[in-house]
Amino acid sequence: MSSQMHCDWKTQLYTLLAALPADRVVSYGGMARQLDGVNARMVARAMASLPEGTSLPWHRVIRSDGHLPDHAGSAEQRARLLADGILLVGNRVPRQYFL
Repeated sequence: MSSQMHCDWKTQLYTLLAALPADRVVSYGGMARQLDGVNARMVARAMASLPEGTSLPWHRVIRSDGHLPDHAGSAEQRARLLADGILLVGNRVPRQYFL
């Protein structure tokens, strides 16, 4: 992948991310399907490399099964999702919140 292509898809990803409604989530794969030549792992890596303190709603991109994995930012992710009005069932986001 050329560096120009790399910049383009990340710019598109961040634009899509910024436009996610506060009461909805999307899976890594769902986000990738909106970007040519990008897969879910690429989206996950891009999300993990966002700078600390970003205003982008990174917390709204989750696994396709709705399960919130245990990671360094999981408590913050849960709190942000709840603040967005997304109610969790255990450690899962119900399907009704997916785009």
